[in-house]
Amino acid sequence: MWLVIDVGAPLYHRRVALKWHVIAAVGLGAVVWVLGATPEWSLVVAAVAPMIFAAAPHFVRGAILGVRTAQPREDVTAAMSGTEFEDHVARIARSSGAPVIMTAITGDWGVDIIVGRRPNRLAIQCKRQSRPVGAGAVQEVVAGAPMQDCARTMVVTNHEFTPAARKLAELHGCELVGGGDLNRLRATIRRLTDPSTQSEV
Repeated sequence: MWLVIDVGAPLYHRRVALKWHVIAAVGLGAVVWVLGATPEWSLVVAAVAPMIFAAAPHFVRGAILGVRTAQPREDVTAAMSGTEFEDHVARIARSSGAPVIMTAITGDWGVDIIVGRRPNRLAIQCKRQSRPVGAGAVQEVVAGAPMQDCARTMVVTNHEFTPAARKLAELHGCELVGGGDLNRLRATIRRLTDPSTQSEV
């Protein structure tokens, strides 16, 4: 069986498109002239029209893609459930190049995700909620990290942290990443799981 490739098809389509662009340009120039424009302006409109017609599909496609693309300040976590938020954080952690372990739903000792290799494993507690995260989340991950053989700790939330949580985190060296700082999560994970950095318990 022979495969026949018609190399003339793209050329044919270009010729048809060019033909319609010329017809539209002449027609638009004539309409502008009938509506009272000077012959010079009619020629300008006729000359510019094919470029507009050629660019229109690309413009429309770009506009649609632009609407679908999340803007830098847009909260992509707004419609996520708690489990979806954990998966989102795990995807970001994987993209940093470190191994990722999702812990069991029960008996996780307050650790949702384990990132990296020993001795620099990072214990992450994820909190997807509609109010600031309190000190309890920091207590859980700090207490649970040794049980999961992790040297470092982090709490990640879509929201912010209470002053008590920030104070406790500072005392225990726990990294806090709130909603406004989620864009730096990958870089923070890389820094905390870097084998060249000294382990801290």
